[in-house]
Amino acid sequence: MSRSVRRRHARSREPRRHWRLLALTLVVVFAALLFEGWTIHEVDAAKSRLPCTRPVPRAVDEGGPVLRRISGDDVVSSAVPARTVALTFDGGPDPVRTPRLLDLLRRHHAHATFFLFGAQAARHPELVRRILDEGHEIGSHTYTGADLGSSSRVRAAMELTLTRKTLAGSAGIGTDLLRMPLTTQVDTLCGAEWTAARRAAADGYVLVAADRPDRDPAYGMVRQFSQTDLAYKETKDLLGNPHADRFTTVTDALGMPSANTRVSTAERWQGQALIWTTTAGHAFTNAMTWVLLGLGVLRLVMLTVFARAHVRRLTRFRPGAPWLRQVDAPVTVLVPAYNEEAGIESTIRSLLASTHPYLEVIVIDDGSTDRTADLATWIDDPRVRVIRQPNSGKAAALNTGLAHASYDIVVMVDADTVFEPDALYRLIQPLAHPAVGAVSGNTKVGNRRGLLGRWQHLEYVFGFNLDRRMFEVLECMPTVPGAIGAFRRDALMGVGGVSEDTLAEDTDLTMALWRAGWRVVYEESAIAWTEVPTSLRQLWRQRYRWCYGTLQAMWKHRGAVLEVGTAGRFARRGLTYLTLFQVGLPLIAPVVDVFALYGVLFTDPVQSMGVWLAFLAVQLLCAGYALRLDGEKLRALWSMPFQLFVYRQLMYLVVIQSVFALLGGTRLKWHRMQRAGTAATEQLRQPVAARELSSR
Repeated sequence: MSRSVRRRHARSREPRRHWRLLALTLVVVFAALLFEGWTIHEVDAAKSRLPCTRPVPRAVDEGGPVLRRISGDDVVSSAVPARTVALTFDGGPDPVRTPRLLDLLRRHHAHATFFLFGAQAARHPELVRRILDEGHEIGSHTYTGADLGSSSRVRAAMELTLTRKTLAGSAGIGTDLLRMPLTTQVDTLCGAEWTAARRAAADGYVLVAADRPDRDPAYGMVRQFSQTDLAYKETKDLLGNPHADRFTTVTDALGMPSANTRVSTAERWQGQALIWTTTAGHAFTNAMTWVLLGLGVLRLVMLTVFARAHVRRLTRFRPGAPWLRQVDAPVTVLVPAYNEEAGIESTIRSLLASTHPYLEVIVIDDGSTDRTADLATWIDDPRVRVIRQPNSGKAAALNTGLAHASYDIVVMVDADTVFEPDALYRLIQPLAHPAVGAVSGNTKVGNRRGLLGRWQHLEYVFGFNLDRRMFEVLECMPTVPGAIGAFRRDALMGVGGVSEDTLAEDTDLTMALWRAGWRVVYEESAIAWTEVPTSLRQLWRQRYRWCYGTLQAMWKHRGAVLEVGTAGRFARRGLTYLTLFQVGLPLIAPVVDVFALYGVLFTDPVQSMGVWLAFLAVQLLCAGYALRLDGEKLRALWSMPFQLFVYRQLMYLVVIQSVFALLGGTRLKWHRMQRAGTAATEQLRQPVAARELSSR
């Protein structure tokens, strides 16, 4: 095999490495979420003390509140000298309360020791620096405030280590002072707390407890406050106490060296990396919340509001408008076909049964290897012509048919589609307006009996058709589907016919018409029934081609965003919507799903499930409204919750595969679906629903 052939073969293969990248990304995201949950007390939280099984050693109970050295049960402790108050504040830094306390201390020329949570210090490093700049002292209150006596050794060590690294990154300092959470006076260092205290002392920490809050400052005291509004008031009262001469830090009150020492550059960078990680994790969880609730709900609201506007507004392009003429001009119907013997006969006979009799049907057999051309030829009707050509692709087949078209209105039909009798007539009526160059019909799923068929039925009604209503109101219809679409022949010729540049020739053609100044509308009463894939493999191949081709078309017509008039309006609205909701949102959907799983497992499962169920309820309401607009029965809604777990994930993966394939320069081949000729199944089962919609 030559080198050039090998290169072409490599480009035609589907990319594989991106699945590993996706798996790695999801693992990293889940690890980041796990760390974020841990830092905000949601994972492995130890927020309550174990009961004391033994009292605190006598040397601790009878000593001062500052434990300077611990060796077994031997303790060297210290007390604050008379008329000296060591002010200590637990928690924070808080963006509201900490600055208030700092302002209060500055007014009274007092200093204090702030025992900070590492997680909060990572989020507010500027407050850590301000505390130091104003002459105060910083101690550790652990990373999350978890009780060290109730925590495992691994968690307890991480609580202290992460706080040390955070202080190094935020202010370039270390600290030897530790106040254990959920402790006050030294007698609370009992049982498991005492075990944890000894381990911390072995790591070089000086443990700071507190004196009783009612102790007279004249005897000297370590006063403990939380960073609350009440603590602010009590601090203000204490600063005015005449029995105290000095309000200072713990180490200054005891004549000890400063607890805050400078750290190495390496330690500072490690701490800065931890802060960046924490900030990114916090931002990510907030972003995912907005994505999950914001973009998801926003899209549903947009679809519903614009669909309602589409129904209620007086449009200039609808049949029956008093100033629009009735369109009864003859029509050329193009049916490109490749190995479509299962359904080609039903398609042609449904067109010939149309209430609009002025038509010709041109079947372009694109090199079929089955009886497609023969079956079409055997239909004895002078309005049917069959053109045979070597296999060249759908776009080439349509251009061949366009070259043989006899009439000025051209309708393009897939060879697996069955028309309602009045569909052709209704489809061409909006062309009465001279600005309209193309009309999209209403495609319905014919073979919807199985679960996969029901899911696609919901997608067609709730997704595609509701989207088309919104696109018409916003004047940015991106696709006239190949299954049923009407065009002005001169509009098609003006854009050079059907382009072969992309695999989504219908989307490419529609965008080209907008750029040429034509308008595209949606005629929901023109109904055609199509056959959808009956296996996940076939569905994947079909949607992969659709999505890949749509991305190609979007990239091809990206320059329209800078154009003026109709083209620019279409691009800024339509391409933006496609990029945001049909490319961007599916790309991050797996991450959103991981975030939702994280919420169920590690946060409040009741609240998380409540949010998910509420979102599902909104989707069901919107889907029910879409079914009602399309004249469909609501019983299909029962399958929608299951759709979220299988079908929607598959659609997300299709988008991911398509984007990576496009970025990797992969040449995707045309994937043909195996037909069973079941497009008319639901049409025959439910003719009443179709008639009701068609009569509107």
